[in-house]
Amino acid sequence: MEKLKTIKTDKEGLRQATRKDGKILSVREHRLIYFMPDIWLKFIDNLTSERAKLTASILIQTGARINEVRNIEERDIDYERNTIRLRVTKTKAKKGESKGKPRTIPINSSFIKQLKKHFKELPENSKIGLLSTPAFNIAMKKALKQIHPEWYMFSAHNIRKTHGNWLKIMGDLRIMEVSATEICLRLGHDYNTFLKDYGSSGVMDNKDIMLIREILGDLYRR
Repeated sequence: MEKLKTIKTDKEGLRQATRKDGKILSVREHRLIYFMPDIWLKFIDNLTSERAKLTASILIQTGARINEVRNIEERDIDYERNTIRLRVTKTKAKKGESKGKPRTIPINSSFIKQLKKHFKELPENSKIGLLSTPAFNIAMKKALKQIHPEWYMFSAHNIRKTHGNWLKIMGDLRIMEVSATEICLRLGHDYNTFLKDYGSSGVMDNKDIMLIREILGDLYRR
């Protein structure tokens, strides 16, 4: 595949490339941006559809990839143990996988109740019913454009990065009983990948920490 030449734009962190057919592509210089908790709450409020809100909520509560959570069915949820089984996960061909390995992760009890109510309103054996990845990315940018100067740098995957970073910060502060190993197993990544692509220094103040506790509820709580 031909590597496209990129040029700077007037937006920090964003470059442009032009394909042979003349189509202009936007190329982010990095994908490390994550949500501060106050911006997250404003973002959720700005989403205009219930499907968009559900998609965002399941991403921040699980830290899973959007293509993993879109396959969730009610049979994957253990309402007593507050867990979700991700049956369809990323296949890591570079590591010799022919199929992704399922993983089961804990979820906060309040969100589990929301999911129970959600599935009661769906036909039996239905998938959870999220937006497509392109549709959700469009919804994200539309909601963020009003509240974040770098709205164009966000995609669904940055919610996954946000989740991992929040857990790291809360674990470091001993507010949650969650180790680096647990975060890696939860995300389905090795430690080096987590440090390289997901970890960031702790820059949260007390207000931020309280908001994260509110958003993630009793997940890994002491």
